[in-house]
Amino acid sequence: MAKLVECVPNFSEGRDNNIIEAIVEEVRKVKGAKLLDYSSDEDHNRTVVTFIGSPEPIKEAAFNLAKKAAELIDMTAHQGGHPRMGATDVVPFIPISDITMAECVQLAREVGQKMGEELNIPIYFYEEAATKPDRKNLADVRKGQYEGFFEKIKDDNWKPDFGPQEMNAKSGATAVGSRVPLIAYNVNLGTHDIEIANQIAKKVRFLGGGLRYAKGMGVKLEERNIVQVSMNLVNYEKTAIYTAFEMVKMEAKRYGVPVIGSEVIGLVPMKSLIDCAEYYLQIENFSMDQILEKRIVE
Repeated sequence: MAKLVECVPNFSEGRDNNIIEAIVEEVRKVKGAKLLDYSSDEDHNRTVVTFIGSPEPIKEAAFNLAKKAAELIDMTAHQGGHPRMGATDVVPFIPISDITMAECVQLAREVGQKMGEELNIPIYFYEEAATKPDRKNLADVRKGQYEGFFEKIKDDNWKPDFGPQEMNAKSGATAVGSRVPLIAYNVNLGTHDIEIANQIAKKVRFLGGGLRYAKGMGVKLEERNIVQVSMNLVNYEKTAIYTAFEMVKMEAKRYGVPVIGSEVIGLVPMKSLIDCAEYYLQIENFSMDQILEKRIVE
C-alpha cells in the first residue's frame, strides 16, 4: 500500500472566488496530489482545502498553495468571524495509510522551514509537530490573532520556529503541524444574539469544562441573521458528532433557543457518520461491511 498523507490547509479568504480558485488550482497542477474538496464561508471569510497523496507531491502542493496565498491575500484588509493569524492560517498534515505520525511531523517541519525561509513568513509548529508544550494547542498559538501578533512576536517566548521574528504585515503568520483527523462541525441557532452562542460554546468546549475533545466558539452569520456554535472535534471517536450536537441542544434550551440546523465543513471519516446513525436509530451490531458502496468499491 502506498503512503498516503492528507493535507487540509485553511486560508483567510472566503469571499473572492477568483482568489479562491487561483489558490485551489495550485493543487491541480501537482502530479500525485489529488484534490478531494474545498469549501468557503463568507461569514468566516475562510476557505478549507483538502487534498491527498504521497509525501513528496503533498509537500510540493502545500508549499505552492501557501506561496499563491501570500501573493493574493492581503491580511491588512481581512475581516471575518473565524480566528486567524495569517493568509495561510494553518497547514496540518494527517497520516492516512502506511505512514506514521512521526513521518507527518517531518513533512510539517520541512514545509514550515521552506515557507519561513522562502516566503518570509513566521512559522509556528503545533499539535504533534510542536517544539514547545505551549505551542501544541492551536488556540494558544493563534491567541491575539493577526492584529495582536505584531506585539506577541516580539516576545522571545513566541519567537517563530522558522521565519523572521517580525510580523509579515501582508501575509501574517502560519501554523504548520501534524494531527489526527479533525471534524469541523457547526450547529446553527434560531437567534441573532451572538452572546448566547458564545455562552453555549463555553459550556461545550473542553476549556470551559465541557467535552474533552471539543473546541468551540460563537460565530454570527450576517447574511442569515443567525448565530452558530462553531466547533472542532479533534478526536471524533472519543467526542462524537452526536454528543456535541446533543450538548448544544441541551444548553440552548436554557435560553429558549431552538437548534435549526448543523453543517460539516470539509470531509469527515465515514465512521463518524455511522456512529450518528447507530445512536439516533438505535441500530444494534452494525458493521461497516453492511454499507453497499463500501462493498462495491472493494
